[in-house]
Amino acid sequence: MSISRIKTKDTVIVIAGASAGKTGTVVKIDLAKQRAIVEGLNMVKKTVRRSQQVPEGAIVDKEMPIHLSNVMLYDPKLKKGVRVARVKEGDKYIRVAKGSGHRFDE
Repeated sequence: MSISRIKTKDTVIVIAGASAGKTGTVVKIDLAKQRAIVEGLNMVKKTVRRSQQVPEGAIVDKEMPIHLSNVMLYDPKLKKGVRVARVKEGDKYIRVAKGSGHRFDE
């Protein structure tokens, strides 16, 4: 598996699809499928069948995964999505925005 430029709890901006231009926080990442679930974005309606928890059944909003190529890390300084470089400092790597030099792993 490759190391992702986006991690959970990062703020990202969607650059393609129905949610393009919106920002949100990454809830979960699936590196095997190259997809991320972003809080409050890419919502779809799903039907829930009757059960003891939902005796009548329901239609609920659910967040669906977005491909990692369709999201960018959001830079609060520039207020837009930025490309990321991995720079080695000491014995570990940190993510640095290419445009502004903002450090994400501190």
